[in-house]
Amino acid sequence: MSASCCAPTPPSADPRVRKVLWIALVVNAAMFFVEVAAGLSAGSVSLLADAVDFFGDAANYGVSLAVLAMATRVRARAAQLKAACMAAFGVFVLARAAWALQSGAVPEPVTMGAVAIAALVANVSVALLLFRYRGGDANMRSVWICSRNDALGNLAVGAAALGVLGTGTAWPDLLVAVFMAVLAITGSVTVFRQARAELNGAAAATPSHACH
Repeated sequence: MSASCCAPTPPSADPRVRKVLWIALVVNAAMFFVEVAAGLSAGSVSLLADAVDFFGDAANYGVSLAVLAMATRVRARAAQLKAACMAAFGVFVLARAAWALQSGAVPEPVTMGAVAIAALVANVSVALLLFRYRGGDANMRSVWICSRNDALGNLAVGAAALGVLGTGTAWPDLLVAVFMAVLAITGSVTVFRQARAELNGAAAATPSHACH
């Protein structure tokens, strides 16, 4: 692109990053299907919330792969799109938790706990692969934040399963779902702010003359 013809190759164009993102995409897509089935079977809002999160992350990794070698402005715009998806996920979970509160159904804790452990293993593995890139641009930072949030969410779902088992009520499941929603919304704000700063920096650095 003309605005970036003098710019160095984006650091996230490293082929190792592309390989890591492909692994993350496949893992998240697979876990989405597992958690949807388990969430519906167990009647767990927090598992369904985590399933939607896996789907959103798989889509986010796909977007990241598409813009890896593009200009800073394009990558920052992609990060803003992903931030909006993260925020939308948070709002969806809050609405789903409110609906579950009205129904009063109690989820099945054994399924919740087993799937939460499997999801935690998947997300920690991805997070470890992404750890070295956590300080990159807004695009890569959003990927790292998604992975970190997922691991924290899995721990919370596991705690909710124990809570449901111990209390015989849906409250632990609902509280964790709300926690995950807040985590998604605050993460989206962090990514959006960094992306906006990168857009402003790119605009200020745009040369007023043709590159030589």
